Order: sequence, then C-alpha cells, then structure tokens
Amino acid sequence: MTETQAQTHDEPHEGGLGTRLNWLRAAVLGANDGIVSTAGLVVGVAGATGDRSTLLTAGLAGLLAGSMSMAAGEYVSVSTQRDSEKAALATERRELEETPEAELAELAGMLEEKGLSGEVAREAAVQLTERDALRAHAEVELGIDPDELTNPWHAAGASFLAFTVGALLPLLAIVLPPVPLRLPVTVVAVLAALAVTGWWSARLGAAAAGRAVLRNMAGGAVAMAVTYGAGALLGAAGV
Repeated sequence: MTETQAQTHDEPHEGGLGTRLNWLRAAVLGANDGIVSTAGLVVGVAGATGDRSTLLTAGLAGLLAGSMSMAAGEYVSVSTQRDSEKAALATERRELEETPEAELAELAGMLEEKGLSGEVAREAAVQLTERDALRAHAEVELGIDPDELTNPWHAAGASFLAFTVGALLPLLAIVLPPVPLRLPVTVVAVLAALAVTGWWSARLGAAAAGRAVLRNMAGGAVAMAVTYGAGALLGAAGV
C-alpha cells in the first residue's frame, strides 16, 4: 500500500468525526466557561475578604450553580433538537407511505445534485430505497442518522462534568495556597488553563491558535480584573 493510499484509508469518516468533534468542542467550551466564571467569582470575593471559608463557600456555590445551569440549558436545547429530529423523521415516514414515487424522484434529484449522473442517481436511489427508504432520506435529505438521535441526558451530563472540571481549577487555586500567594497563583493557573482551552478550541475549529489563545486569555484576565476591582471596592466600603 502506498503512502497516499494509507493516508486515505486512515482518514476518518465524516459522520463519526463530526459527532466526536461536536462533543469535544462542547466539552472544551464548557470547561472554559467553568474556568472563567468561577475565577471571576472567587477573585472578586478575594478582593473583599481573605477568609478561606468564605472563598470556599462562594466558589462551591458558583461551581454548583454554574454546572447545574449548564446541564439544564443543554438538556432543554438538545431535547428541542431531538424533538425536531423525531418530527422530521415522522414526516418523512408519512411521505414515503403516501407518495413513494415522488420521494424516490426527490432522492434521485438530491443524489444528482451531489454530482452523480441522472441515470446513476436514479439507480442509486432505487437501491437505497429498497434497502432502507427512511434511512436513505433521513441521511441524504435531513442529515440525520435514525439510530443515533441526539441524547439530551448525555449532553447534560457532559456539560455538567466539563463545567465542574473547569471550575475546580480556580477554586482550588484560591483556597489551597497561603494568603499572600492566593491571587497570583490563581491568576497564573487560570491564564494557563485558558491558554490550553483556547488552543484546543482553535484546533477543533481549524483556526489560528495564537489569536484564539490570546483572545481567551485576555477575556479571562479582564473578567478577573473587573471582579477583583469590584470586590476590593465593596470590601473597602465595608459591604
């Protein structure tokens, strides 16, 4: 086998790769949200007080609230998507029962639009319909795999876990070191973590990593600076 053939053979198929990339991208973004939101919260509280129990309580509350919010939002969003997929499949199933010839012609037309000749497209449509008409239309027309509909519970669990993992880093960084080192350790740890998530998000999107990393780190730095300033002002005011 030549090198070109080996590369072609090892190349992942689009469907499975797209699904995995979407999950991985969601996990990276969830972790990034956990890092930034929790870092902003604990750094803001640290600007007002150095009490470890207060910082731990605030950080844990933010972690739980954020992770639950992410999970609930993802569950609702993906449930809506799943309902839409089921409705589209039901409509397609009914159309196949009521107007099979029209659906066959539609499938052939879509295959022809993908580059097949009219005769080949017609033959392919006939063979796909004989094998599994609903699957053929679902995949070609709707872009849906009937056996792999989106799962809201999986999405909610993944979002909960990703946010929690991201949030743990600034929380531990602010409560574990001695008082004089808490803020610098947290800032360094958060910026380093944001550099990693920025690099990963850029890589998954096939974008320039340097710009994405700087943008991610700058956003986190601004968030921590703003919340620390607000906390320091409130602490000085005795609030």
